[in-house]
Amino acid sequence: MSSLRQQMIDAMVLRGLARRTQQAYLSVVAQLAAHYHCSPDRLDGAQVKAWLLHRITERHLAYTTVNQAVCALKFFFDTVLGRRAEAITIPYAHTPQRQPEILSREELARLFEAAANLRTRTLLMTAYAAGLRVSEVCALRVADIDSAPDRMCIRVVAGKGGKDRYTLLSPNLLEALRVYWRICKPRVWLFPRATDAAQPFDISSAQRAYYRKK
Repeated sequence: MSSLRQQMIDAMVLRGLARRTQQAYLSVVAQLAAHYHCSPDRLDGAQVKAWLLHRITERHLAYTTVNQAVCALKFFFDTVLGRRAEAITIPYAHTPQRQPEILSREELARLFEAAANLRTRTLLMTAYAAGLRVSEVCALRVADIDSAPDRMCIRVVAGKGGKDRYTLLSPNLLEALRVYWRICKPRVWLFPRATDAAQPFDISSAQRAYYRKK
């Protein structure tokens, strides 16, 4: 491991960045270095902008993906290298505003019916009813479900921005979770992998389960 990479890891750990964010930031900087075939600390703002433009115009990457790269590079130039002036000049891509996808009752019914098994169906129901991101629902533990009548909430650990939060637990979702728990008996992870109960449900598998409805 290079000293520069370790320096960046140390900076991210000190600032409490989530593990997935750390991995994403390191990947971006590594891709930038590979593109120019040199150490990233030898590059300047103009080269970074040219690389970002290349990702938009030639690789046709989504603006959200490009903006994640911008966040990583601003962190690298500002926090790790101390080159704040160059970090400020790295622009974010304009992200077109899109309305969230709202499913009808019929579409929700088809979505849940298309699930391969009870675990996947309950996972999809939990994500929808509690308003959770796919990474959040996959990372839920049994202990995160608080069914006390005066609380009725779900604890989301290290959600967006690495912050913990709570979301409401509806009576209908609680009943579905109780049925699921009686049959599947999860112990640590609320939705463990079928092949390894010591691991949480795979995010890509959850995404495929959702898009299977289409």
